[in-house]
Amino acid sequence: MNRYFIKLAYNGTNYHGWQIQENAHTVQAEINEKLSLILGKEINVVGCGRTDTGVHAREFYAHLEIEKLKLKLSDLTFKLDRFLPGDIVIQKIFKVAPDLHSRFSAIDRTYKYYITKVKDPFLLNQSYFYHGPLNIEAMKTSCQYLFQFTDFTSFSKLHTQTNTNLCSIKKAEWEADGDVLIFTITADRFLRNMVRAIVGTMMEIGKGKISEKEMKSIIEAKDRSKAGYSVPAEGLFLEKVNYDF
Repeated sequence: MNRYFIKLAYNGTNYHGWQIQENAHTVQAEINEKLSLILGKEINVVGCGRTDTGVHAREFYAHLEIEKLKLKLSDLTFKLDRFLPGDIVIQKIFKVAPDLHSRFSAIDRTYKYYITKVKDPFLLNQSYFYHGPLNIEAMKTSCQYLFQFTDFTSFSKLHTQTNTNLCSIKKAEWEADGDVLIFTITADRFLRNMVRAIVGTMMEIGKGKISEKEMKSIIEAKDRSKAGYSVPAEGLFLEKVNYDF
């Protein structure tokens, strides 16, 4: 069997996340359906992760296996992209080594979360509108505690099927771009709901409800109830996935 990677991007507003679910419209289901139609056989692609309902991806990878491809890769890329709706774009399809896995071979992933401080119709469904004051300097300071730990149970969705809550954070920072605050985080892996829970906790720090130093005790507690709320999905983007191609 030959293995191919699909590089794509999507606006997650109209989808119940990436992964196929019963009675739900998902990105994976759309791609499986269109690929199966083009190739004339049932195709089930494997994604590099599982984005939740309303979450976007500027860079996402999936892989498929097929014994013999009758189309040129450029033609398959063009056809699949044309068959899919406008909120999913296929950027490239390319052959990889048989043991390269879209999910398990990823070295790290980067997410960005966007908060807009003003109502902006052009950022609708692509950012979290929060009008109140936020102390971004305190939020920046709280980032340092993420590098001191690897167990992020306090920021994980409860009752997931994951075997471990250990993650290695490589980057975590806040920046301001006009009226938009952007949180960037890179790690070898992420837990379900992890980024949104971290951002929600840091917003509690920004509002002055808790101190930046309390971030340390929240992580040490390994208790989801100690952390802040999960911010809305629409502000979250999977920004980049790295592989050793």
